Order: sequence, then structure tokens, then C-alpha cells
Amino acid sequence: MPILIYGTEKYSQFRTLMPGIILSVVLAFAATFISDHHGGPTLLYALLFGMSLNSLIEGSSAKPGIEFTGRSILRIGVALLGARIGLDQISQLGLNSTLVLIFAVITTIIAGVLLARLFGFDKRFGLLTGGSTAICGASAALAISAAMPPSENRERTTLFAVVAVTTLSTLAMILYPPFALWLNLSPEESGFFIGGTIHDVAQVVGAGYSISPEAGDSATVAKLFRVALLVPITLFVTTIFKQTSQNKVKAYLPPLFLIGFIAFTGLRSAGLLSDQIISQLSELSRWCLVTAIAAVGLKTSLRDVLQVGHQALILVVVETLIIAGIIIASIFLMR
Repeated sequence: MPILIYGTEKYSQFRTLMPGIILSVVLAFAATFISDHHGGPTLLYALLFGMSLNSLIEGSSAKPGIEFTGRSILRIGVALLGARIGLDQISQLGLNSTLVLIFAVITTIIAGVLLARLFGFDKRFGLLTGGSTAICGASAALAISAAMPPSENRERTTLFAVVAVTTLSTLAMILYPPFALWLNLSPEESGFFIGGTIHDVAQVVGAGYSISPEAGDSATVAKLFRVALLVPITLFVTTIFKQTSQNKVKAYLPPLFLIGFIAFTGLRSAGLLSDQIISQLSELSRWCLVTAIAAVGLKTSLRDVLQVGHQALILVVVETLIIAGIIIASIFLMR
């Protein structure tokens, strides 16, 4: 009898979540279709589609499922990102390039926190925008936000970070390749510049291989190393934002999605994942993130995002210029 009651409760919870999950998945399919057939960033499409329907889901039965998708499905997607990164890829960078990327990421995040206070925002917003600019765009914004404690403005600031870094990443994909050629960078240097500066993985691949295959390979490796830094950065975020004495004890225990990220990275590095499985897990991760960002969009109105203000956009632009300046300077210094 207890088993039957437990099963009935779980089924009832599942039925409650299904409308929101299905709506988010439908928007993810729509965003992917538009992106595949007309170009453009899938995550941004999913976000905008969700925001366009925000007023229609207020008070609807879809809200519980949307909340679940924007939280739990998001964390599953972040965990699966680990399957895209192996230690063999990271080792191709070399010591000097590795140190430069670490320095660039840390400096950009610190600059984001300091500049956020200068522009009148709190350190959470600076950490969110700095981390998403420095590491891997929308994916980092979602992961860092998931590691932060709940707050009144978290959804709104996360959405703004996703919109801002995705837009700037798309612009960079168009502008950075001719800029690299104008600087007379070699294919490997161009790839390092592209991979060390552009926010989102898809735009890095597109920009790198638009220059040459060698530049594309170099860009991908540099970018994957930045993505790998998501683990220590998110652990750091988890630790510093724990406030109660009980949470301070738990602060040093990584969230489950980070444990999953590390586990998948370890499995890939150990050669326990075939190329087919890696491809499937990467695709599943992409679908989880697109579905989650659609759900996040459904929860927030465009009016809320615009309330962040133009100063926030300037902050993200400055952070983008900081990491680009560091990478360019390092290329010329390492010649």
C-alpha cells in the first residue's frame, strides 16, 4: 500500500509538470528549426520565443513544469557539457597559452565584479556577466546562476546576461575573423584569439573555421579549455554565496550538476566514452540547455529585462573588450 501511494504521488507530480515541460520542448524545437534553416543563435531564439509568451502563462497550469525545466533540466544540460571536454584536448594548448587563458578569465571576472559596483550593480550581477563573458557565454551564465542562491532579481539578471553575451558573441563571430586577418595573425594565432575571446562555443567554431581548418582546430581547443574552467569558477561561486552556518559546512560540497560535469569529463579523458556516445551526450546537453532557456524566457517578461538598463550593456561590452585586449596582447608578447 505505501508503494502504491508513493507511485500515485509521483504520477500526480509528473502530470503537474508535463504541460510546462512540453511547452518548453516545443519552443526548443521551434528555435532549433529557425536556427537550422535561417541561421542565428538557437539559445537566443529560444529565449525570445519564451519571453514572447510570458504574459500567456501567468497563472496557468504550465508554471510548475516551467519552473522545473528552468532549474532541473538546466542543471542536467550543464552536467552533460563535461562530455565535450577531455584532458587530451586541454594538453594541446601548452603551458604559456594555458596560463594566459586562466589569467584572462580570472581578470575578466574580477573586472566584472569591480566595474559592476562602479556602474551601480551588486557583485552578483558583475560575477554573472563577468563569468559568462570570460568562460562560455550563455552556458556559463546559466551554470553560475544555478549555483547562486535564490534572489528577487536572479531570473531577470540571468536573462539579461544571456541576451547580452549571445548578441555580442554573434557580432564577434562576424567581426573577429577579418580583424584577425587585419592583424596578420597566423592561423594558429587567429584560432587562439577566436577561442580565447568569443563567448559561445558555436560562434567560436563558426568564426575559427571561417578562417581556416588550422584556425578552427586551435580555436576549438582554446575554447574548450575556457569551458573547463566553468568547474572551479562555479565551485567558487557556490562557496562564497553560502551565508548561513549550516550552508557554510555544505559550501565545499559541489552541487550535483558539477559532480556530473566532472564525471563526464573524467570518463571522456579515460577513453571510456566512444565518439558516438560523446556526440549523443553533447547533442542531449544542447537540447537540455535550449529547452531550459526557453523555460527561463517563459518566466520573465521583456519589460523586466529592459529594466536592467543601458549601463548593464556597457558593462558587458567593457568586459568583452578586456578579455579581447588580454588575448591580443599575449599573442604579440609570445611571438
